[in-house]
This record gives sequence, C-alpha cells and structure tokens, in this order.
Amino acid sequence: MGCFNPEKSDLDLIVVVNEPMNDDTKRRFMDMVVELNKEGPAKGIEMSIVTKNVCKPFVYPTPFELHFSVAHIGWYTDNPDDYIQKMKGTDKDLAAHFTIIGKRGKSLCGQPIEDVFEAIPKADYMDSIWDDIAEAQEDILDNTMYITLNLARVLAYKKEGLILSKKEGGEWALNDVPGEYHPLISAAMSEYAGANVVSYDYDLAKSYAKYMLNQIQN
Repeated sequence: MGCFNPEKSDLDLIVVVNEPMNDDTKRRFMDMVVELNKEGPAKGIEMSIVTKNVCKPFVYPTPFELHFSVAHIGWYTDNPDDYIQKMKGTDKDLAAHFTIIGKRGKSLCGQPIEDVFEAIPKADYMDSIWDDIAEAQEDILDNTMYITLNLARVLAYKKEGLILSKKEGGEWALNDVPGEYHPLISAAMSEYAGANVVSYDYDLAKSYAKYMLNQIQN
C-alpha cells in the first residue's frame, strides 16, 4: 500500500495450500518462520496458512491450518508439539485479510490472486473488522494512533467501499470528518510516519471514537 514503516508495520502473509498439512510439515514450516521473523520489521511477521477450498468458494468464519505471530513465539519455543496441535481452528480476521488481498494484495509466488480468492461479501468483511473497533472508546486511550487511523479506514469502507491503508485512511478522514477532529488525525498520521514525540488530546480522542462508531453503525 506504499506506507510500510519498519518501526511501525508488520508483514501480513497468507499461504494457500492445496491440501491439509501434517504435523511434521507444520513443525518444519514454523521453524523456518521463527528464523525469518528475526530479520523482519519491529512488529514481525503475521502469517496464516489456509487450504484453497476455503478461499473459493469463501468460507466464513474461515478455517486455518496454522497461524504465526510474534505474540506466539514463546508458546511455540516452549512447547512446539502443543502449539502444532492447538494452533488451528477458525478466524474471522481472515475475511479482512482476504478482502485486502483482493483489492491491494501481491502474489509472491503461485497462481494469480483472482484464481485463488473470490470477492468477500461486504457483511463478512464488516463483521470481521468490527471486532477490531467495537471497544474503540476505551482502546483509543491506550493505542491512540492505531485506533484513530483504523476507525478512519473502516468508515471510508462503510461510506465509499474503499480499501485503504492507515495512512490513506487518515488522509481520507481529513477530507470527510469534522474539522474539530483534524488535530487528532494529523497527530496520529505523524506518529505513524515515524515522529518520535506526539501529543494527543485524550478527551478529543474519546469524542472522536464515539463519533466514528456512530457513523460506522449508522
């Protein structure tokens, strides 16, 4: 999306396989990813493996074969067998990843995106991203930059069907959201771009979160 920042961004990867993976293959794959993660950006790699038959036709909530993120390194390192046995199931968040893949994704190897994925129903995408913003009025105080920009990109999708990066979401909001919230949005964009010192008005942040949630729900 043209706004990667190695200090603020992670790498989101989806691996699509033809058939379910056995435990030995999962173990070898995890060992590789843990090593690769050491060379990744500050927030690391987030990766899910899914089978092709849940991508087209799309299945929601989406089953996955294996998942990795930096939050799970300790679990895998301490007890890899337990991790391999339990790290599978369904994940609503995959509807959001698949939507972005369809609109803005890049195929690193294998078949073209349009041959593997079908369009994700709008209702599934909205349900997927709602969990990430439902508690925005509380969460915005602890993670102001992320919630501010994420609310903007969700509202841009709800209003205009746009799939935007956080940076693009902030730019969109500066043209669509009331001016009273522009200082907050601009501060969040500055932090996202790498500014070391950013000051937030938390009363304004709570008001912004309430306004944006109302707009999204309406």
